Amino acid sequence: MAKSQASFMKKQLETNKRKKQEDKKQRKEERKKNSPGGGLENMMAYVNEYGEISSTPPEKR
Repeated sequence: MAKSQASFMKKQLETNKRKKQEDKKQRKEERKKNSPGGGLENMMAYVNEYGEISSTPPEKR
């Protein structure tokens, strides 16, 4: 006898779901590998005495 259409669809949906998860995982790893990194020093912004934003820390006097 032939298998029912419902069991075939269940298997098909499961394989599609598994493939989608693997693709998502692969894209996530690729983004991590290609990212420049983002340490605290790279995200830090300083404000000088004139209220201007700069990426370098102020000079200590």
